[in-house]
Amino acid sequence: MLLSGIDNHIAGLGVMSEKLPAEFEGKPGYEGYLNFNVAALPELMKDAGYRTYMTGKWHLGHDKETSPAARGFDKSFVLTDGGAGAFNNKMRIFGSGEANYRENFEKVGKLPEDFYSTQFYTDTLINYIEQDSKSDSPFFAYLAYSAPHWPLQASRKSIEKYYGKYDEGYDVLNEKRLKKLQALGLFDESVNVFPRSISTKAWAELTPTEQRRQSRIMEIYAAMVDDLDQYVGKLVSYLKDTNQYNNTVIFFMSDNGPEGNVIAKYLPGFAEWISNCCNNAFDNLGNADSYVWLGPGWARAGSAPLRMFKSHTSQGALRSPAFFHYPKKFAAQKNNQTFINVKDVMPTLLELTHIKHPGAVKYHDRDIVDMQGDSLIPLLKSSTNKIMRKQNFTGWELYAYRALRSGDWKIYYSPQVRDEPLVNAKKWQLFNVLNDPAEVIDLADKYPKKLAELLKLWDVYVEENGVIIAEYCYFNSLAFNNALS
Repeated sequence: MLLSGIDNHIAGLGVMSEKLPAEFEGKPGYEGYLNFNVAALPELMKDAGYRTYMTGKWHLGHDKETSPAARGFDKSFVLTDGGAGAFNNKMRIFGSGEANYRENFEKVGKLPEDFYSTQFYTDTLINYIEQDSKSDSPFFAYLAYSAPHWPLQASRKSIEKYYGKYDEGYDVLNEKRLKKLQALGLFDESVNVFPRSISTKAWAELTPTEQRRQSRIMEIYAAMVDDLDQYVGKLVSYLKDTNQYNNTVIFFMSDNGPEGNVIAKYLPGFAEWISNCCNNAFDNLGNADSYVWLGPGWARAGSAPLRMFKSHTSQGALRSPAFFHYPKKFAAQKNNQTFINVKDVMPTLLELTHIKHPGAVKYHDRDIVDMQGDSLIPLLKSSTNKIMRKQNFTGWELYAYRALRSGDWKIYYSPQVRDEPLVNAKKWQLFNVLNDPAEVIDLADKYPKKLAELLKLWDVYVEENGVIIAEYCYFNSLAFNNALS
């Protein structure tokens, strides 16, 4: 959606290729890669004379024909999988073999001995820009860090900075995060707070050994985020040192909510695989041969006070921090909570650079569809909270989790209870996210007409975007097992 301005069900990722159920194979929008029915942002930037670079996680196509080099990037070094270990051993996120990397069109063999993903992606991108520094052409760069995706790994030096910082536990951190957010004006004092997931114990109920281990996991996570911050800073410093900073538009965002799923519990065979592949002794956690993830306790603090986390369509998964930085054109704003969507980023950048999207016509000898997103330039240039939208609603679907929002109203559908409190599985819930951003109070019975109104819009969303509805489980789907076997 970021690189096409179009819903994922049209752009080719109706579901990730690793988890493609058999009944979806061959269906439009479910190709498992960024398909050729869309004009990709780097293609349009390259056509307009921009130098185009990318480093980091791609996950929009595994082979040469669907690589970044095939979609408009002049130079690229990418991880084509959904995640990988942070160091040079090419640890896969699950299963035998090695993680997959490409440099331009070609597969990468060995990684450098000192490879650490956050550092390497940053340094490589800086090198790309510097190699062409004598060019008169402007550049477009896409830096997609894989941190802090699982497995959580960082240098011992980075982790040590956070020793003891989280010993009070995830319940206290949740309270502290919420108070800080309230002090910043992002939530008011009366906001509802979404409860702990069903299987998550209160911190006080954990044994001292469990608390110690959980604290170490959060220390590693914090180290990864800290490293990311340091290397974003290195890139910004490079732009300043080379007198490019003031003329560079910077857009930053997180791609989803924190990872709160209990991965070993829900992925068949995962626990056994970890016991064979990795050394998860306490003193080894965070090293290249260890394998841990954030988990629901810390994820709840990371998305406080919102509902759930990554892989859902609740606010804890969909609502992400983001900012544009370009003082030449955009006035500073403390915070603006106007609803925007990732599909709006590409139209915004194209308008800013005076590049016209070709629309629903032939492009590079292929039929393409027009963008769905709307430019945010009016929002960014003034303090307005109004955007002229082509549609007054936005829908989402992923792994049978569904949602649709229109104004301050949102409907939400969970295909299963699993570990989610306050859910009415396989039944639509209705929330007013202005008054109840944490989606705690289900208003479906109180406002049946509003529910019916949004369900009609949901049918429109499904029809317009080619959404295939199937009741399958993200973690336990047969397709996922087959893809990993």
